Parts: sequence; structure tokens; C-alpha cells
Amino acid sequence: MSIQLWFLLLFFLLFHLLLHPCLPLSSAHPLDPLTAAEISTIRRVIQSSHLGASKSLAFHYVGLDEPDKTDVQAWAESATRGRRQRRRAFVVARSGGETHEIVVDVADASVVSDRVYRGSGYPIQTLDELEAAAALPLNYTPFVESARRRGVALSDVVCSPLTAGWFGEPGRGRRRLKLQCCVAGETANFYMRPMEGITVVVDLDEMRIIGYRDRVVVPVPKAEGTDYRAAKQRPPFALETKPGVVVQPAGKGFRIDGHVIRWSNWDFHLSYDARAGLVISLASVYDAQKGARRRVLYRGYVSEVFVPYMDPAEEWYFRTFFDAGEYGFGLWASPLEPMTDCPANAEFMDGYYATQDGEPVKLPNVFCVFERYSGDAAWRHTELGIPGQMIREVRPEVSLVVRMVGALGNYDYVTDWEFKTSGSIKVGVSLTGILEVKGTPYTHTDQITTDVHGSLLAENTIAVYHDHFVTYYLDLDIDGLNNTFIKSKLKTARVADGGDVPRRSYWTVTREVAKMEADARVEIGSVPAELLIVNPNKKTKMGNHVGYRLITNGAPAASLLSDDDYPQMRASYGKKQVWVTPYNKSEKWAAGLYVDNSRGDDNLAAWSLRNRAIENVDIVVWHTVGFHHIPYQEDFPLMPMLSSGFELRPSNFFEINPLIRLRPTKHTHLPNCTLIV
Repeated sequence: MSIQLWFLLLFFLLFHLLLHPCLPLSSAHPLDPLTAAEISTIRRVIQSSHLGASKSLAFHYVGLDEPDKTDVQAWAESATRGRRQRRRAFVVARSGGETHEIVVDVADASVVSDRVYRGSGYPIQTLDELEAAAALPLNYTPFVESARRRGVALSDVVCSPLTAGWFGEPGRGRRRLKLQCCVAGETANFYMRPMEGITVVVDLDEMRIIGYRDRVVVPVPKAEGTDYRAAKQRPPFALETKPGVVVQPAGKGFRIDGHVIRWSNWDFHLSYDARAGLVISLASVYDAQKGARRRVLYRGYVSEVFVPYMDPAEEWYFRTFFDAGEYGFGLWASPLEPMTDCPANAEFMDGYYATQDGEPVKLPNVFCVFERYSGDAAWRHTELGIPGQMIREVRPEVSLVVRMVGALGNYDYVTDWEFKTSGSIKVGVSLTGILEVKGTPYTHTDQITTDVHGSLLAENTIAVYHDHFVTYYLDLDIDGLNNTFIKSKLKTARVADGGDVPRRSYWTVTREVAKMEADARVEIGSVPAELLIVNPNKKTKMGNHVGYRLITNGAPAASLLSDDDYPQMRASYGKKQVWVTPYNKSEKWAAGLYVDNSRGDDNLAAWSLRNRAIENVDIVVWHTVGFHHIPYQEDFPLMPMLSSGFELRPSNFFEINPLIRLRPTKHTHLPNCTLIV
């Protein structure tokens, strides 16, 4: 190649970079999360628009404007993989007291559309405004007096912002918060030392206190015994475990290429979103018998986390939180710590979100990916029936885990997506952290004569009853786009009279195909049934429809609130654990796009009232994992992990057990090692 041609190519390259500084020359995956450079471009574009002149401009959500599903599938399945993908961002911003929905073309650095939202509800609060609101009481004279009455030093006070909800107020209402103030001082566990009886109401747009009441003074619980830090334990550590290390002599078995992860027979995309947190996309499993990769899940993530508390007192009734839609589940993701949050063989990935000012912020180690060696068997059998022989075959269970921890105030949510060589996807959610407690005069349960709406865990400390409902969005594409939801109900049948055997009963299966949305609203446990998502257009050699089934782990839980209660109206989907809707790009968030001060008119249950056809079409399954939490003393001062989840398990998806041809593990001799700290 001539030197003139090299200079020409170099000039073209530099010219292209000047026009598109935020995009790499190599084609990115269309579902990759926004990069720091892209977020900076989005900020610059919006600040250069007509909104930039407003001093009140605030960025509440900045995320990828998800491409059309057909375009993503075309990219994934054809030669268009090498082409540059159109990158757009969806931004929710506040300016001049209005909520703007803005679509930005990142490559062209231009605003595609700007629509003012005028319905009920408001966007996710920003971290900046939550911090500003929490500081207001410390300079508010009535609160200073309340602290004095309780003998509390202002320097020890920590206030937490709580969303106020909606309780039938007419009109759009204000953007409000209420504050819970607690006392730190001698402990880091300020949640266990509430200043009970105080109500502080903040107008977020004006950033000032608009309501205050000190209704009753009760003792502030003592600090003794509340601190969970290692250095504060007295006497030091009554319990001890020996450290262990994961050793992989042949190295890691997975590969991360950008945001695409490949491991064993699995291939999927992992991305970060400020609202959802961890997002799994385009998950496909390799079928060795067919010699082909087969799609299972187009997109899956936490859509909402509804946490209602059960105390109707003035300072408590409004505590009915929507952690994803009001606070941002991904926005509060905690950086994961190597060797503790994740094992030694883990790899970590970062994420980026936008501040209130639109600046990109890096969340280091927001995800970890690791292979799990559980010590369990994937399958085994011992055969003693053949004379003179003992046959024993075992295959170890090895899986790939993707993890994120959402640390929303007092609670930490550990969310895992576990991929198994059997073709299953296990999704787990575990709760730990600190209970939300109420100050009380009681120091012993014998003193309690009325319903205190919780459990007395320590002197002057009641942990209030509450629920956690974690709703997952599962856009399943089982071996293709069009799927059908089936309830396989188990029912008792009688043996016909006059038979030759003494049996009188058995159970059998009846299959109910859900044709409309109303047919697919399921309260798990009401009748014994298996829930399947099948591809009615594909069958196995035996004639069975290929599919997956949804298996719940743990006891199912649904909301017990009355239908006319305002929090239940907003989370009206919570009475059923499973809903099925036809795919709609705009229907992503179970409680609606705007959850703060929402009315329940734009949520999963409201969409389902249209009763659309769901047979042999592109469908989305919504599954809620629920916990009814009655606190116990072992939950004080910090609760051990409480776990639940579900499994998506192949059901006639493969012709035979895909693990039959799994190579046995070779026994590897490892030298004795001493860990030097």
C-alpha cells in the first residue's frame, strides 16, 4: 500500500473521530449500557438545548433507549453484527417544575424528541436532592428543640429521606419526602436508635420543610449492643470459621468480551441500568445434540421492589416504598468487595450513572461473575442391582453466577443470576442488613397489651412487620419469538369401579392454555400446578412442545393489604405472583414509569385489564418473589441472610438430559499451601 493511501486512511479516521467522539470504531453491542463518554455527550446536548437556560434543570434518569427488539434480533442473528448501531439515550429530567422525557441521539449529538409528561407521578429522586433534604432538620429550630427534649446532640443525628406515597390527595400534589431521624453517636447502627414521634415533611422542588410535628416523646434506644462492626464486638468473636480459597488449576472457565459473557454452554449479555441494576439479555444455551445455540431469555431484570410496613401510626403509615421506581435499584448498587462479597475466582465489572447535574459517575465493581463449586452433584446414581457389580456415576455441580447488591438504606438485597449446565437459570434474591425499628416505652413483652405492629427485639425497640415483593421482568423467547403460557394443573381422579386393582385414586394432569391475559394471572399455591412457557411451533422428536417451566423456591407470598388501601392500589399487581402480558417495549416497570406519588393507573395490573391475546405471540412473564417478614431477636442488631427465588428449568427443551455427556471431573492433586496474611 502506498504512503499516500496510508495518509488518506489516517485522515479519514481522524475526521470520523471528530464527528463521532463518543463512539468507538468497532461496532458495540446494541444493548451495551451507556459509557461515561456517552453520558457526558448527553449532558452537553441537553444543556445546549432550550432546557439549558433553566437553573432548575436536573437529570433524574439517564439510560439506554432500548432499540427495537426486531432490530436487536436482526443484529444478533445476521451479518449486521459488524455494522455500527444507532445509539440513543432516554433521559427523564426536571426543569421549571415539569418532567421532560428526552430522547438523545448520541452519535449525532442531538435531541430527537422532548415531551413534557403531565400525568400523575414523579421520577426517581436524585442522590443530590436526597442528601440536601436529609440535612434540613439540623438547621430547623423546632427540630433542634425536639433533639434537646430527648437529650440528643445534633452532631449525632442522622436523617434518612423516605418517600411519602399517595393517599388519595386530589391533583398532582407536590414532590414530597418525609424524614426519619436517628441517633448515631457511639454506634454506626443509627437505624436502631430512632427519634420516635417526629414527622418532618420536605418539599423537594423548593427544598424546604413544609410540615413538622413532634407528637410524642419516647426513649431513644441505647447504643449498647447495636454496633455490627468487627472492632466493636465485645468480647471478640465468640464464633469463628476457617478461611477457604477457590482454586482453579486450569484457570477460569468463562470469558468476558465487553459485556458478553460466554461460559460452558451459555452465552448472554450483561449490562447495568440505574433503575433496574443488573440486566441479563440475549441468553442462549448451546444444544450439543442439535449443534445449535438456542434462545431462552431475551431480557430479564428486577422491575420493582415493593416494601410496605404494617404500622398505621402517623409516623409510619406512609412507609410503603417502591425501591426501584422511587429510589433506583441500580442507583444504590454497592461496590462489591473481593473475597467477601464474591469469591477469589470472581471477575468484576463497573457501571456508570448520571448525577443530578448529568455528570457520569463510575460505580466500581458493581457486578461480579464467578464459577460456583457447591460440593453438590449435578446428577448421580449408584446401581447395586447387577450381581457382582457396583456402578456409581457422579457429575459435580458447577454453575456460573452473576451478582449485584442493592444497598437501599437499611436493607441490602443480594441478587444472583445463576446459569447451570443443565440449561436452567436460577434467580435468587437474599435480604440482609438492618431492620427498620420503632422507638417504644416497652422494655419487656409482658408490658405489651395492645397490637404494637411488630416484635420487641431489645429495650425500647420494636421491629415493625413488613413485606418485600421483588418483581422480575422476564421476556422469555423459548427457542423463538412466539411462545404460549400453560398451566399444567394436578387434580385427583378416582379409579373406575370394577377394576382389578385395589387402588381408589390417583392424580393426573390437565393442561390449560392461556389465550388471554386474564387466563395467566396466577396465585401460586392456590392449586397444585406447573407453570410452563412453551414454543407451540416447535416439538421434540417425541412430539412434545419445547419449553421451560417456572419453579418457585420457598413459600410463595402475596400482598395481604385490602384492595381499597392506597399502597395496594399503587401495587395492585401484588395479589398475584405471576402475570403474563404480550411484549410491549413501553411496559418495562411493574409499578409504572413514574412511581413517586403514583395512583396505580399505569402499572402491570392496569395494563393487564386490556386482556390482550397472549397465545402463540411474543410474551413477557412477570414473577414476584415475596417475603412476609415477622422479625425475631436473631435479626437484631443486623439480620442474617433471608433468601428466596425461582428457577427457569428446561421442560422438553432438550431431547435428553444434556448432562449425560458431561465429562467426569479428573481428580487433581493440589499441594498443601499456607495462606500468609
